[in-house]
Amino acid sequence: MTELLTSAQMRAIEQAAFNTGLASGMELMERAGAGVVAAIFERWPELEEGAREAVVLCGPGNNGGDGFVIARMLRERGWMVQVFLYGEADALRGDARENCGRWRELGPVSEFADWALAERKAPDLVVDALFGTGLTRPLPQELDQALADFEAGLPEGAVRFVAVDAPSGLCMDSGRVLVRPGSTVGRLPLRQALTISFHALKRGHVLADGPEWCGEVRVADIGLKERELRRAEPGLAQILKDLAVLAAPRPDLLAKGGEDLPRGHKYDYGHALVVSGGPGRTGAARLAARAALRVGAGLVTLAAPGTAITECAAQVTAIMLARCNGASDLGLLLEDERLNALCLGPGLGIGAGTRDMVVTALGSRRRCVLDADALTSFADHPPSLFAHLHSKVVLTPHMGEFARLFPDIADKLHVDPELGPVYSKVEAVQEAAARAGCLVLLKGPDTVIAEPGGRAVVSAASYGRAAPWLATAGSGDVLSGLVTGLLARGGWPIDAAVTGTWMHVEAGRRIGPGLIAEDLPEAIPAVLASLLS
Repeated sequence: MTELLTSAQMRAIEQAAFNTGLASGMELMERAGAGVVAAIFERWPELEEGAREAVVLCGPGNNGGDGFVIARMLRERGWMVQVFLYGEADALRGDARENCGRWRELGPVSEFADWALAERKAPDLVVDALFGTGLTRPLPQELDQALADFEAGLPEGAVRFVAVDAPSGLCMDSGRVLVRPGSTVGRLPLRQALTISFHALKRGHVLADGPEWCGEVRVADIGLKERELRRAEPGLAQILKDLAVLAAPRPDLLAKGGEDLPRGHKYDYGHALVVSGGPGRTGAARLAARAALRVGAGLVTLAAPGTAITECAAQVTAIMLARCNGASDLGLLLEDERLNALCLGPGLGIGAGTRDMVVTALGSRRRCVLDADALTSFADHPPSLFAHLHSKVVLTPHMGEFARLFPDIADKLHVDPELGPVYSKVEAVQEAAARAGCLVLLKGPDTVIAEPGGRAVVSAASYGRAAPWLATAGSGDVLSGLVTGLLARGGWPIDAAVTGTWMHVEAGRRIGPGLIAEDLPEAIPAVLASLLS
């Protein structure tokens, strides 16, 4: 798993390095500049050939200090480099001031708006070193306008834009753009082709609008050894305790499906029950049931109303069928204690009947996934659902369903942020999980999974893991089935949710364009084989 740092956590790591003498500010700036230059040439090796031109935009703080280092290193490679500073050079402090002085031995520092005083050839590279992860306010009006004019003056697609740690204007705790009230310029003028993060990814690189504005993201090692720092600075461990992490597979959840499978009994791998809606509405539950079976549940039963049994029987083979005309029938089915994981919601219908079945399912204290209609049925009074939830439950809403259950929390995500750190999807899901008393999985390309205790995991389908084809009808039902199947196998909710989400994306990536939801369960065997090989 890969840790996602907040801006405050990154500052704490840097300060710990200073306090312990493991690195100085100048050393970190030098390493950061070298990391950016190396990443540029790795991304565009053709730039190492011939004379090239770069424009480096420096800000008034440490991000600008990194920019001066980058300018110097490019100049030492024979590049023509122009440096524009937002602010006054005499106002720079500390390491940024010293690196500005080192650059001035090689070339001038121009005022930011001077680029427009004469017609200029488009550079090969523009480096955004204005504001990094510490930005907490919208860009100033004059800078916002100057950047918009700057971009408009360049031929479209002719220039490579590179951000140092963060695209200026983006909150790196949330991935949301800091917006000045009444702005008419646009939210973020410079869309980057490449962003180089230092030491580790920040939350904003993968959450919300981050992937759209960052382009490709690479991480540069600047020599901060967290283990050594945590030993030397005991307080750092507490500061870093509440981390979001990028999801990674949990092959140990599936180990029983490997070499031991021929010696196992189907009931050793759990029995999942998926509850279906009536005639014409069984497709979603069938998708979930097939996914649960494909991910390794030993048995899967589809419980459908009597009027829908024939429809289901015509579509399923390995999945068993049971009649379930409501909460009373569900209660009878749950007398079989071998049914150890439940899935309610996909295609179930909205109303009192669904609410009653959900309450019955939750009363059994089984591991349970609630999705879609099982959530929307409680939109008029969410506390009546929360009163029955427990630690073995996983809620899997998309943003619309999330807003119905947690309207006040969702509202915080829909307000244009003016000051940072900005309330992020991570905080929203953590707050929702605490309120609900169970695990919450908020779906999206930046899926966030949180436990009531505060642990959060981000499963991002972006950059090299992007799978936009998953935005298709029924995809979420397959995800619910995957999580249910992993719960049936004995996984804890957090492990089942993280692993199921990872597998869902991997299946989508294997299928590619043209994907429909029915394809996803059929791609799971290949994903499993990759985990168990």
